[in-house]
Parts: sequence; structure tokens; C-alpha cells
Amino acid sequence: MTDIQIALTMVGLMVTLVVIGVDIGIALLSLSFLGVWLIKDNLVIAEKLVSMAAYSGIQEYVFATIPLFVLMGMLIAVSDVGKDTFDVAGWALRKVAGGLGMATVASNTVFAAVTGVSLASASVFTKVAVPEMLRHGYSPAFAVGTVAGSSILGMLIPPSVLLIMYGVIAEQSIGKLFIAGLVPGILMALAFCLTIYVTAIFFKGFAGTMQRQDTEVDPDMRWTEAVAKFVPIMALVVVMLGGLYSGVFTPTEAGAVGAFGALVLALAKRRLTLARLWKCLLETGYVSVAILFLLITAAMYSRMITLAGMPEWLGMMLQGHGEYVFLGGYIVILLLMGMILDSTSILLIITPLAVPIARAFGMDLIWFGLITVIVVEVGLLTPPLGLSAFAVKASLADQRIRLATIFKGVLPFIAAMLAVTVLLIVFPKLVTVLL
Repeated sequence: MTDIQIALTMVGLMVTLVVIGVDIGIALLSLSFLGVWLIKDNLVIAEKLVSMAAYSGIQEYVFATIPLFVLMGMLIAVSDVGKDTFDVAGWALRKVAGGLGMATVASNTVFAAVTGVSLASASVFTKVAVPEMLRHGYSPAFAVGTVAGSSILGMLIPPSVLLIMYGVIAEQSIGKLFIAGLVPGILMALAFCLTIYVTAIFFKGFAGTMQRQDTEVDPDMRWTEAVAKFVPIMALVVVMLGGLYSGVFTPTEAGAVGAFGALVLALAKRRLTLARLWKCLLETGYVSVAILFLLITAAMYSRMITLAGMPEWLGMMLQGHGEYVFLGGYIVILLLMGMILDSTSILLIITPLAVPIARAFGMDLIWFGLITVIVVEVGLLTPPLGLSAFAVKASLADQRIRLATIFKGVLPFIAAMLAVTVLLIVFPKLVTVLL
């Protein structure tokens, strides 16, 4: 076989192994090793690739960002910040049609800025928001669809684990990716709120029978109580992201400030026992090691396909076609893969192939990364995999709500995500305006 045929075979085997349930890290490691061995016909070179990737793959200072942001998310999760944020947002939007749904989006937006993981948001707000929405007349599909749909903000609004992974693979500034994610994240949240409002007004059969006044979560809440619940988490978000935007913090320093702020917040709310702190530290270790292992194996995979000349070969195949033809095909591939693979697997398999081609077309790789993450996140909502839908289902106390109901409920939010994607493609400055 030629080098290109070997690389194509390895990519095909990669997708097959992940689909049948092999861990993405193990698949990347083994097939990258095998690919280099076949390409160079030399076992020693393949062994050197493993050792070099393990040593140099995560030695940069910026990789400390990952455990720091993960720890911040763990500490926030035990502080009941999600419930407080939802209570305040629901109270503020109590007289708006679809107010509880919008409160869920607003809460997810704030929660996303301190967790960076979509599945965490889906789990928290399923328990907090779905029972309230059902009690106030929302249809089951609309209630669970709102939670699952808005949970994807966790991977778009910084700090985002997917943006960190893309930045490492594409060799782009994680700080710039975080800053670039702000405007698209806010646009996505606004698009979700508009979707909820339009659905509540014009599609009552789908949305349910809720009335405007029925969206009250706690009508007796005072401004002072609302401020006391909301200001601490917003202060943490403003300090962390403000420091990043102004250049006062590097991404790693922002992670440290965020983790310390989350620790102070958890202690102030008297939610952090020694047992919970130990659990947070253990979970941070488990999650961080898993992510860093994936980045090491992704570096191996990227070197294997580069060694085979696959990016250049794909670039030659696309010569004569415009950049938008490439981008359209790329988005279709991401959407199709989203139906069978999780977002991390898609990013690790496709990004090393697509980034060199995007660079050859002269595309801004920061903008390209945001488009990639948004489209990959659509996969969290689409059947048959739809991990956010599964996370909602697993967290539901009401077992009468079926998985099919959740997939039905997220359809308006998938449409909103695709509409925002088109908007960002037509107006790329929306991504880079803060850079």
C-alpha cells in the first residue's frame, strides 16, 4: 500500500473502532503506532513516536489550564450555584412568555462560564429546571429539550474543554479562542431565548399551556436576595474573563484565579466539607488525566497523518474547488459523524485533517475552530448517540419521559444552532471582533 492508502485505512479503522466501543485514546494510540510502523517499515521509529509524543505532547505551561478549569467546575458543582442562578433568572423573567425556559438558558450561560463541560450543565439543570417547567405547564418535550439544547453552551462559552483541545491540535492560542468564543456564545444564548419565546407564543401545542404569570419561580424574592445569590458567581466570571480579555491573565493564570474563586465561593456557602473537597480533587485528577492522555494520543495521530502526507493529498484533491465548498463538505461530515461519535472523538479524528486544508485556503483558524466546535456540539443533540440527551435522560426523576421525547424537544434548538453557524460563516467578524 502507498502511504496515503495506509493513512486512509488507519482513519477508517479509527472510526470503526470508536463506533464499536473502543476508547478513543486507545484507538488513537494503537492505530497511530501501527500507521507509522507500516509507513516507515521500521518498528524503532514507531516506538520513538510514542515516547516523543508522551514527552512533548503536554509539556507546555498552557496545559496546566486543564486541571485548573476542571477543578473550578467541580467546586462550582458542589456549591449549588446552578440552582441559585436559576432561581434569580426565573424570578427576573417571571412575566415573560417562556420565562422559565429563558431562565434555563441564562443560567446555563453563566454556568458554562465556570464549568466548560456541556454534560455537567445538562445534568445540573435537568434536576433544577425540568421539574419547575413541568409544574408550570411546559410540555415534557419542550422542558427537556430546553435543558438539553442550552447545555451545549458549556462547550462554546469559555472556558471550554473543546476549545482547549482544538487550540492544542491546531496550534492556536487558547486565550484567543476563549475571547473569540464570547460573542458566538452570547449570540447562541440569545438565539435560544428567541426560539423559546417564538415557540411559547406561536406553537403552544408543542410548548405547553404555561401562562406568563405562571413562570414565577419565587415571586416574593427581594432584590437584595437576588443580588446576594447572583453577584458572587458573576463576580467570578467577570474577574476571570475580564482578566483574560484585558491581558492581565494568561489562560493558565485565569484558571488558577477561577479555581481559587470557586474554592472561596464554596467555603462561603458552607457547602464544602473535607469529604467533598477530596472528592473534587479526585474527580479533577480523573478528568484531567483522561483529557491529557487524549491530547498525547491526538499528537501521535496528527504526526502519523502528516508523515503520510495526507493533508497535502487532501489539499490537492480539493484544488479548483472554492473554500466554501470545502467548508460545506466539512460541516456535513461533522454532522454525520455527530450521529455516531461523541464530540471529543470527532474533534480528535477530523481536526488534524481539516486544519492544514483550512490554512491552505487562508481561513482564519480561530474562526474555523469556533465553527468546528459549534457544529460538533450539534452532535450532542442528534440521534442515535446524542450524549446531552442521554445525560438529561439519566438525570431525570420522571422516568415517563422517553429518550424520543428529548430528541423531539431539541429540534428547535438544533435549528437555532445551525442558523447561528450560518450567521458566523457569512459574518466572520462576529468571531474575531474582540481579538
